[in-house]
Amino acid sequence: MLGIIGAMAEEVEQLKAGMDNPEIVSVAGMDFYKGKIGKKDTVVVRSGVGKVNGAVCVQILVDRFGVDGIVNTGIAGSLKAEINIGDLVLATDAVQHDVDATPFSYPVGQIPQMEVFAFRADERLRKMAAECCGKVNPDIEVHEGRILTGDQFISSKEKKVWLAEVFGGACTEMEGGAIAQASYLNQVPFLIVRAISDKADDSAQMDYEEFERLAILHSVNLTRALIEAF
Repeated sequence: MLGIIGAMAEEVEQLKAGMDNPEIVSVAGMDFYKGKIGKKDTVVVRSGVGKVNGAVCVQILVDRFGVDGIVNTGIAGSLKAEINIGDLVLATDAVQHDVDATPFSYPVGQIPQMEVFAFRADERLRKMAAECCGKVNPDIEVHEGRILTGDQFISSKEKKVWLAEVFGGACTEMEGGAIAQASYLNQVPFLIVRAISDKADDSAQMDYEEFERLAILHSVNLTRALIEAF
């Protein structure tokens, strides 16, 4: 059974609408909707913003629902010129860029006493997502790369250049790295999917309402296809 952590309310509403009489479980201020999407048991939830919300959400999905995999969708800022507004990024791994224990000889981004620097996304889920996107979202570009996470909204071009150079990140956002760490600790396969909402350059900007409409469409299309394939 997949646990789907969505970022956008309308996205969660559309997935919930596809369930027959979903069971609603409210925990830690989050509403978890459990039911069948197609023929597959699924849990859908909106986690809220930030690393703590993301990690708590994963733990509830594991403890209360016993999920076999976690897919987190949302939006992010591009860190690479070739990744444009409206494109999707599938995580190869995730790093929390705002962790800094360098006085103790850890590299920036390394969580002390953890055995890994970056938390690797599940290869099977990523390959499935790439195949599903090709079928249900043929109108957009899909990239694979490192997701960078921090409890801060990144808007300066200088900071985005630093993130790209130091970590080799594809995009930056606020939950994925924590969801990845919590999944890693629980030994649950995960995938982070991000729709690109902005870039740190002078390229033309898409109207946000239009971006959000398309991001929800692409995310729901992909999520439904992934649930069916899982």
